[in-house]
Amino acid sequence: MTTVQEWDRPVGDANGVFAGGTVPVPIVLVDTDEGITGVGLGPHVEIDAVFAAIEGEDPRGVTALYDRMLRQTFKAGHAGVVFGTIGALDTALWDIKAQAAGEPLWRLLGGRDRRVPAYASGLDIGLTDDDLVAVYQVYAERGVRAAKIKGGLDIERDRHRLMLVREVLTEAGHGSRPGLMLDVNEAWTRKQAVRHVREIERALDLTWIEEPVRRWDAEGLALVGRGIRASVATGENLTGLEQFRPLLAAGAVDIVQTAAVWGVSHFLRVSALAHAHDLPVSPIGNTPVGLLHAATSVPNHITSELQDLHPPLGMSLDLHIEDGAFILGDAPGLGVTIDENAINAFTRGPDDTTAGTPNVRPEQAGRRLLSVADHDHPGQPHRLTPHGHTGSPRTRPGDEVTHTVRR
Repeated sequence: MTTVQEWDRPVGDANGVFAGGTVPVPIVLVDTDEGITGVGLGPHVEIDAVFAAIEGEDPRGVTALYDRMLRQTFKAGHAGVVFGTIGALDTALWDIKAQAAGEPLWRLLGGRDRRVPAYASGLDIGLTDDDLVAVYQVYAERGVRAAKIKGGLDIERDRHRLMLVREVLTEAGHGSRPGLMLDVNEAWTRKQAVRHVREIERALDLTWIEEPVRRWDAEGLALVGRGIRASVATGENLTGLEQFRPLLAAGAVDIVQTAAVWGVSHFLRVSALAHAHDLPVSPIGNTPVGLLHAATSVPNHITSELQDLHPPLGMSLDLHIEDGAFILGDAPGLGVTIDENAINAFTRGPDDTTAGTPNVRPEQAGRRLLSVADHDHPGQPHRLTPHGHTGSPRTRPGDEVTHTVRR
C-alpha cells in the first residue's frame, strides 16, 4: 500500500519541488502465521520475486534472510529501487523479530540509550525567507540546534538562507553556535563545489556539505574534501557495501550516510564498515524509524535526520522529539501502527510524480554556468499527487513467511 506525507507546504531540493507538499510513502506489511505484522517503509518493485527468497521461512533469521534476498536478485542486480524493496522487507522482518521477543527493536539490537540525537531538515528550497524562518523556529522549539538546508542553485541565496537559520538556532540556543549543513543533491561539478563552499565559509562555519558532486565520484568527492574546511557527507543513494568501498578507499567521505529505505541490515553493515575507518554514520530519510532503533546500537552514530514533525497519514509512531533528539518508546518492535482504513480512505488525485520533482535530475544539473533565479526554479509549477501503486504486498508468515498481494 501507499500512504502520503502531507507537509502542507512546498518541499524539494535543487532537482525539483513538490509544490503541493504531498509526498507518497510506500509501505510493505509482512504478516506471520503467529499473528504478528511487521512494517517496512519502501518500494514494492519486484516484490513478488524478492519475497520468494523469504516465503515460508522463520522471520527471526532476518540476517540470513537479508542475504537470501540479495542472492535472489543476483542476475539482474540489486542496486537502485530493488534494493529499496529488499530494505523494506528487511525492516519488516526486524520488526517481527523484536515483536516476537516482546522488546522494542532498539533494545533487541543491543542499544542502551533510547535517545537519538537529531538535526532539522526541512526540504526547504521552495520556501520564502519568512517561511524558512518560521519552519526552523518550530524545530528550534523542540530543542534542535543543528539544521540542514537545501541549496545549490544560487550561492548568494544559499549563504543568506543559512544565515537566517543560524540566527534562529543561535537565538533559541541563547547564543551557542549551531550546526549548519548544506545539501545540494549532486548539483555541482568538482570546481563549482570547492568554489561555492569556500565562498560560504567566508561568512559562516559549515558543518558539512552533502552530495556536492555525483554519488559515485570518489576522486571528485576527495578533491572537494581537500579544498574546503567542511566535512563531506554522502552515501544515502549508495546500495551495498561494494558501492561504499571506493569512496572509503579514496578518503572521499567524512560523514557516512545511509537512507532509511535501504533497511536496517544495510545500515548495520555500513556502520561497521565506517567504524573500521573511524568515520561517523548518519541516517537519512523522512521516517527513518528502523534506522533510529539501529542507531542506538552502533558506536559511531553522530546524528539522524529529522524531517517532518508529523508521521505520514494513517501511521502512528511510538517516539517523540524532545531536547533535540528522537526519544524511542517501549512498544515491541518498531513501535509503528498502521491504520489501513485511514490510508485507503484517502482520495488520490492524478499522478504527477515525474518531471519537475526531486525524483528526476534536471537536464542542466552539473552544467549550469549561472545561478538559477527564484522564478526559474525547476519544479515550481508542478504539484505532486500520490503515486497510487495498487499492489499491497502483505506477507503471511509468523514463524513462517507467506505472501498475499492486495490489489
